[in-house]
Amino acid sequence: MDVLVVAHRAGNSLSGLAAAPLLGADAVELDVHSYRGRLEVRHLKTAGPLPFLWDRWELRAASEPRLELGDVLGATPPGVTLMLDLKGPRTSIGTATSRLLREQGWDRPLLACGRRWSAVDALAAEQAHVRPVLSVRNRLELGLLLRRLDTAPAPYGVSMHGSLLSTPLIARLHRDVERVLTWPVNDLQALDRVLTHGVTGVISDEPATLREALAQL
Repeated sequence: MDVLVVAHRAGNSLSGLAAAPLLGADAVELDVHSYRGRLEVRHLKTAGPLPFLWDRWELRAASEPRLELGDVLGATPPGVTLMLDLKGPRTSIGTATSRLLREQGWDRPLLACGRRWSAVDALAAEQAHVRPVLSVRNRLELGLLLRRLDTAPAPYGVSMHGSLLSTPLIARLHRDVERVLTWPVNDLQALDRVLTHGVTGVISDEPATLREALAQL
């Protein structure tokens, strides 16, 4: 099977989205947060009542304009596939995203992933063109995933952190799911390592480099 290349966070800005066709990626990932009735596209987190957004290496005033999912959908170039990473602990972000897709008449295929699987399930249940991908960050979540695959219909794919990879595990997952993706894969050494395990998707901050390398295989 071919390897799906996802451009990590490339959809978190309109400039990144506009450049997506040049990346050579199969899909463009963006982070979706539900905040005060809006679906915002950003990697930065809110800080409760404090007036800033933050991540480990970045701080930004909360008063700055924030990109919304509707803006991204409207600006997505033809032929670009989006991968929505649904953030936060609430299932309702899945239903809210589904509602927005209906309002905008969005009927193009897209991927939806997240560690809150119920949110991903809710979106996929309401939108036939959405392919659900369940994200797994640690061994606790991995155990829950394997239990779910034994008892419930399988999703389209699984996205797991590279620290969890092993060849037997990937083979086990491929019995149930079409795609097993992993992150972070940002250089050729990492790409070689994950391909030996049999993954069928990589999430990268350097998608053009990986796509060029894959084309030579």
